[in-house]
Amino acid sequence: MKLGEGVEAAIHCAAMLAGVDGAATMPGAAMAEAFGVSPSYLLKHLNMLTAAGILESVPGPAGGYRLAKPSERITLLDIVLAVEGREPAFRCGEIRQRGPVRLDASAYVKPCGINAAMLKAERAYRAALAEVRLSAIVADYVSEADPRSVAAGCAFVARYQRPQKVHPNQVPPSKSER
Repeated sequence: MKLGEGVEAAIHCAAMLAGVDGAATMPGAAMAEAFGVSPSYLLKHLNMLTAAGILESVPGPAGGYRLAKPSERITLLDIVLAVEGREPAFRCGEIRQRGPVRLDASAYVKPCGINAAMLKAERAYRAALAEVRLSAIVADYVSEADPRSVAAGCAFVARYQRPQKVHPNQVPPSKSER
């Protein structure tokens, strides 16, 4: 199975946004710069994540993106499905019923074994991704990555995040509440 490059970019952006302070946002252009991808290409994927309720888009000159819910409540499956769609990767076209050796439809009452095997693999793949939380990915990176890489990533986020004005009666969400 081959996933589009947008899945990698989407996961990295969500992980970066997990490090944004409070109600602050990160501009899409900054994330595109951080990962060396086209801003228009990344915007398409950020919009998909926003439509899926994973990200929140804040309009305006000080706007950008932030997680719409806590990173503990976002799985890799959520991100993959937002970018790739909910359809299974394998879609049986029943090609066994085409061509010069095809028979009457009554000869194909038993479901296609290839389709059954592929759907079983798809369920296992999705179950594995559903077990992995964005928060765990970030925590593993912070604890296991080269400290220079962690420091550079944190410095990038600190440099480009945009604090948001909070109404006097509103308390900004903590990282665990987003």
